[in-house]
Amino acid sequence: MAEKKTAYVPRLKTIYAQTVAPDLKKEYSYSSDMQVPRLVKVIVSMGVGEAKENKKILDAAVNDIGIITGQKAVKTKARKSIATFKIREGQEIGCRVTLRGAHMWEFMDRLMNVALPRVKDFRGVNPNAFDGHGNYSMGLTEQIIFPEIDYDKIEKVMGMNVAIVTSARTDKEAKSLLAKMGMPFRK
Repeated sequence: MAEKKTAYVPRLKTIYAQTVAPDLKKEYSYSSDMQVPRLVKVIVSMGVGEAKENKKILDAAVNDIGIITGQKAVKTKARKSIATFKIREGQEIGCRVTLRGAHMWEFMDRLMNVALPRVKDFRGVNPNAFDGHGNYSMGLTEQIIFPEIDYDKIEKVMGMNVAIVTSARTDKEAKSLLAKMGMPFRK
């Protein structure tokens, strides 16, 4: 008789299901479990302005995001030509990756518990970076805060943007969700 394999469940997802969701349901007195705010997706993007002169830097950025997120990044193209920045429409100038499911939970766990504490002079993330619809955006100044990145093998230290999309209707609910999951907000 074949053994039944148990599916892998990310640590942060287990914490969300066992403690965060019931706390939020009680705090906001939701009548249904489906009303409780949850993570929908996480978008990690990197703008690489120097890619217009050096394509090697864009390939390095795609590789770095792939190592950090565990998913291959998509190169993004300029929507408009901007003469002052010497950018033509359709030119590849960045990369991004959209994380859902297990990849999203693993990335959030590593971001909050491993990468953010490694930031120099870290005092917490900005508590006011919500967009009014329950989504949170933050910028990271360097990709080397992630332990997966080998400092000796990077082409250039680059920053990245992380957008966390939640199903919360208000910023207060979204902030409560992220805080209960362990996001280190500045006091």
